[in-house]
Amino acid sequence: MSDVGVGKATYPELRRSLASQLPGFLIKQRWFGGKARKISSAELIDVIPIRLQASEALLLFVTVKYADNTQESYAMPVLRAVNPASPPESESSSLVVQAGEADEPVVLIDALKNEEFLSGLLALVQQKAIVHGEKGELRALQTAAYSRLYPASTGPLAPKPVRAEQSNTSIIYGNHLIMKFFRRIQEGINPDLEIGKFLTEKTSFSSVPPLAGWFEYHTRDGREMAQGILQQFVPNEGDAWSYTARSLEEFYKAAERQPGDGVSSHMGAIVPEFARVSVDPYLSAAELLGRRTAEMHLALASERHDPAFVPEAFTMEFQRSLEQSVVGLMARVFALLRDKVSTLPEELRAKAAELAGREQEIAGRFHAALNMPIQAMRTRIHGDYHLGQVLRTSSDFVIIDFEGEPARSIAERRIKRSPLQDVAGMLRSFHYAAFAPLLGENKMQPADARRMSVWAESWNSLVTDRYLRKYFETAGAAVYLPQSQEEIQVVLDLHLLEKAIYELGYELNNRPAWVGIPLQGISKILSE
Repeated sequence: MSDVGVGKATYPELRRSLASQLPGFLIKQRWFGGKARKISSAELIDVIPIRLQASEALLLFVTVKYADNTQESYAMPVLRAVNPASPPESESSSLVVQAGEADEPVVLIDALKNEEFLSGLLALVQQKAIVHGEKGELRALQTAAYSRLYPASTGPLAPKPVRAEQSNTSIIYGNHLIMKFFRRIQEGINPDLEIGKFLTEKTSFSSVPPLAGWFEYHTRDGREMAQGILQQFVPNEGDAWSYTARSLEEFYKAAERQPGDGVSSHMGAIVPEFARVSVDPYLSAAELLGRRTAEMHLALASERHDPAFVPEAFTMEFQRSLEQSVVGLMARVFALLRDKVSTLPEELRAKAAELAGREQEIAGRFHAALNMPIQAMRTRIHGDYHLGQVLRTSSDFVIIDFEGEPARSIAERRIKRSPLQDVAGMLRSFHYAAFAPLLGENKMQPADARRMSVWAESWNSLVTDRYLRKYFETAGAAVYLPQSQEEIQVVLDLHLLEKAIYELGYELNNRPAWVGIPLQGISKILSE
């Protein structure tokens, strides 16, 4: 590779020049997932030059090695700054390459903020291009739906990066298409790509953005990694979490004006008059979301030939594996909880200490549930289903982001599971939304939170009931559901408790101010 768009720098020179800079550069990037870990080294593995009309960009593939002997791979598109003396990016977003002692240093900046490069990415998909690098190649591919989603008569689409994201970078093209460019790349079949392709080409489920195309990075030794996906852009009013928060804000304003302390007042199964303006429309929305969730699960359970999607029966081997996973999760979370009880807000310490002493009891619940045969089928599921993974349009919901839980490996995320795991995720999300104003980061005073908690519980109960009622009505006698209501409740409760314990560990590690929500949720689940 004699010319990679950075003056006289070659691949070996790039590698040498960037080796010392990459660790410090990476920890300053919003999309880098290893900020809390100790980096041992970061190495440039491959360079793919992407020719543009007026310049050339480089797609750098970097492997980051950590002190615990694990590693991750990241993709970094860069291009040469027009004015190296005054680059348009801050120092935290640029790299300096010294090609040789007599040459001027070259400043490399993030190409995903450059309009010409973003247009170039779309052009690669249009051309179904293959771009060769030093040790691999980037392939741009289309689905059968591409020509329908981007007809030739449409003309050029102006790119616009989505600023809010962190782990990936999304680009909207003229309100027609949206590309998700993966910053962290992993070997294997990416579930977001795999499920999106399946739902687009093999089902009639329309509450997901159809897949138009995608990028794959292939190494010379046969490894494959998804680099990005291109989907139809869905005009929306934000995600379902924001929509829910707005509805709850109106509900709590009305509830605060009610007389009494709230302890003896609750909505029960009927919405009181003062709450109808905010609650009734949301209950209709919850029903619609329950229907769309069931339709998603029915679509994912519809395949009869592709082994990656054909439903499979629960087995005792799978159930034992699930129990081992849950017990391992509990061991980590409860050890962390015991260690941090004294650091929690005073009003949470008694509840946290009481829960920390119930680890064996909770483990016994999982053991009892998972050592009885579960008469149901396992299917592919969303895997990380909550209000933030659903877009609210003017009159409907659209489900996005089928990557699964980021902390799991790709192989784990592709394992077939009970769709009730997704249902439990959404129920926990309703609970989080209800209690966020009371127990979250900007929480109320303890006395006010206690007074309002009855209203929060009542709202959550009403919404959960409507969501579940429509979900099971739509699912009917789906093959993936256990055969009795009692068995359904056992599996649902299992996943509710597992999810709440996962949330507790996450909040203890990342957002201590939010710990009150999963603590309250676990206590409620255990009391039922």
